[in-house]
This record gives sequence, C-alpha cells and structure tokens, in this order.
Amino acid sequence: MSEKFVVSPGGELNGELRAASDKSMSHRAVLLASLANGASEISRVLMSEDVRATIAAAQLCGAEVREEPERAGRLVVNGRGTLKNAAAEIYCGNSGTLMRLFAGIAAGWGLAVRLEGDSSLARRPMRRVAEPLSRMGANIKTAPDGTPPVDITGGGRLRGTAHVMEIASAQVKSALLLAGLRAEGETSVSEPLATRDHTERMLEAFDVRVRRENLTASVSGGAVLSPARFSVPADISSAAFFMVGAAISGGEILLKETGVNPTRTGAVELLRRMGARIEVLNACQMGAEPAADILVSGGELRGIEISAADVPSAIDEFPALFIAAAAAKGETVLTGAAELRTKESDRIAAMAAGLRKLGAECEETEDGIIIEGAGDKGAVFSGGEVDSRGDHRVAMAFAMAGLRAKSEITVLDCGNVATSFPDFVRRATAAGLRIVRENG
Repeated sequence: MSEKFVVSPGGELNGELRAASDKSMSHRAVLLASLANGASEISRVLMSEDVRATIAAAQLCGAEVREEPERAGRLVVNGRGTLKNAAAEIYCGNSGTLMRLFAGIAAGWGLAVRLEGDSSLARRPMRRVAEPLSRMGANIKTAPDGTPPVDITGGGRLRGTAHVMEIASAQVKSALLLAGLRAEGETSVSEPLATRDHTERMLEAFDVRVRRENLTASVSGGAVLSPARFSVPADISSAAFFMVGAAISGGEILLKETGVNPTRTGAVELLRRMGARIEVLNACQMGAEPAADILVSGGELRGIEISAADVPSAIDEFPALFIAAAAAKGETVLTGAAELRTKESDRIAAMAAGLRKLGAECEETEDGIIIEGAGDKGAVFSGGEVDSRGDHRVAMAFAMAGLRAKSEITVLDCGNVATSFPDFVRRATAAGLRIVRENG
C-alpha cells in the first residue's frame, strides 16, 4: 500500500528535537568499521531502510554487525580487516551512497558482485563512478545507458591514479578514495567545488592518513583500518525541514546535536540570507565531526540569488529551501544545480510540479529554478494534492508547506521517507505540524 501524508493547514513549529541521525555518516561508519580489524562501537546510527541495506551488505561480505536492542541505534561491528565474496548480488535499495561507495570497496578488495537497487536507484547515473574505477584497473560495468545494475569482477590489484572530477560528487570521491586504500601507490581526487568530507574525516577516525590540500584528497595503498568508537550526530539535511518550518511559520525550534560540518551548512547560510534568524549554540565534537544545537526562529523572508558555488553545501536541502522561497517576498533564482535532476527523483521537476499544483509561481530552467515568492505573511499555498514521485526529501518538503496553506495538502507516495527519517511524522507532530500518515 502506498503511503501518503495528509497535512492540515496552519500551525507553527516550536520546541526542541533531535532530527534523525546523519545518514551519510551512518553509511560510512558501517562500511569503514566492516573494513577495520577488530570491534568498533558506533552509537546513534540511523536505523533507516537505506542504512539497513548497508548493514546487510557488510554482513553478506563477512563482517559481523550486532545491533544492541536495549540501546537503539548502537552497533558493534566486528571487522576482519578485509571482506570476502559471500554473495553474488547485493541489493542497495534506494541508496546511491551504498551503491557508489560499495563499488569502490568491491573494486579495491577484489570482490565479484552485482549491485542492484529499487526502481528509483535503477535510473541513477553510475558511469561517473564506473569509468574512473576502470581507469584504476577495475573490471566494472553498468547497463548500456550508464545506470545500474553495476557488475564488478574481482581481479588484480588496482593502480593508484590522480583523478580530476568534472562534476562535484562526494559519493564518487569517496568511492575512489576507498578503492585507493588497496591500490598500488597513491590515489588522489581533485574536485571542482568542495563537497562533503565525511569519508576523509571518518577514515582519519579509523587511523588512516588522508592528505588534503585545497580541493584534493589523497590516500596511499596498503592502509590498515583500526577499530573506532564514536557517536553519529543528527543529520542537518533532516533538520533542514524543521529549519524551514520554523522560518516560514514564525515559530522557534531548537535542533539538538546537529552535524555542522562546514561542507554541509549551506542551508543555514542560505536561510540566513533569506532573513531567517538562526543561532548555532553549544558547539562540540562527535567523533571526527563538529556538531551543535541550531536555534531557528521565523523572520521576514525575502528571495535571493543562489549560484553554483552555493550548491554543493546544500545539495540535499533544496526541496525544503524551495518551500521557503515560495513563502518569501520576491524572486529566488537558483542556477548551477543540474545535479538535482539526478537524485532519487528529478528534484527540480518534482518540486516545480508540486509548487504549481499548490498555486506557487515558478519556472524550471535547465540547471535550476526561478520561484516567485508570494510574500512572507498569511497563507501562500492553496492546498491540494501533490506527488512526491517516491522521493523522501520532496515528500517532507511539501509536508512543511502545510504550515502556510489555505487548505489541506495531501502528499502522495511517501513510503521512501523511511529511507532517511523513519520517525518524521511523530517528531513533526510533536513540534506542531498537523500531519497524519495514511495508507492507500
């Protein structure tokens, strides 16, 4: 049965909450712990469908992963310093992160596997990781159009290579660095714009030396991962929906223990530029990652220009930011964001279609969108039915639109919210969003 959200109009977000734990870090923690030699303890792992697919992949290839039921989200991962061919096929579900990172691991560790995913993942581009891995010596291929399945045949040792990426992608960068851990010589990756550096930070937490200079990261082959122990902060991408909700509704919300890695705080800066009042409090360190409490309260939002340089640090938050733009005064123009068309859905098209259904004025461009804000007071969305196209971030973004709607909003095809934020409806309801989940 397809899930849908039904959101009654009005209300505001208030109080404090901890958003779902960081999905990007949870994937990487499980994978790196499975490559370490010994027992790693990881707390506050996001136990979503995507991360459970990563746990299953690690288990299929020889790692022992034990979930401690008395402490939700705490894992003990017993790695053996290597992985083995225990399965011919690995199902990645909806997770592009798992598919791309595991492609690098499989190539480096000489595994022979087929990586497959759900109908959404089956449409996503994988040639961007297959081609550079092939240049390192991997025997890897995709479907003829560059999409999954991804087939990797174990072979000889890879050669370290200097990669210069044309398109900024943390997932591709991570796959190449992970493959480089077992390659001959040095592997370096240079990117055109800074992307999230969770892999580099987490490798260092597992005692792997990563050399970083400007926009280039490098590792040497033969690295040995030591066990680690740390806690995963809350996901700023999940927190962003509540940031936008508070900003457009006039409420005030405190988001606890949120990851504030500087490569991921673009949404905070963009919302500040739009006029939201945001404070970052109680800074701390969680493992190799900076974290803090984020206090957000409504302001008089205004439209802004968002350029390509702003995109990498806010790439996952744009569906939520589009809702803020529609509720702001004046025009918001986004350029340089063609990457949004290759996510779980074409997020530019999905958001534009939904915004128009709700009465907002917007225009798609090849690499972005122009949104004409309806003003910063009163209801700005007409209400109605929108299709999330099975994209978890699109679904949660349109749920927040209910805070400024004239009538009820129904968001269709919301089942994939479980891939990143299984507890979204409960936490959103507690904060003041008038939302219910329905099947059918």
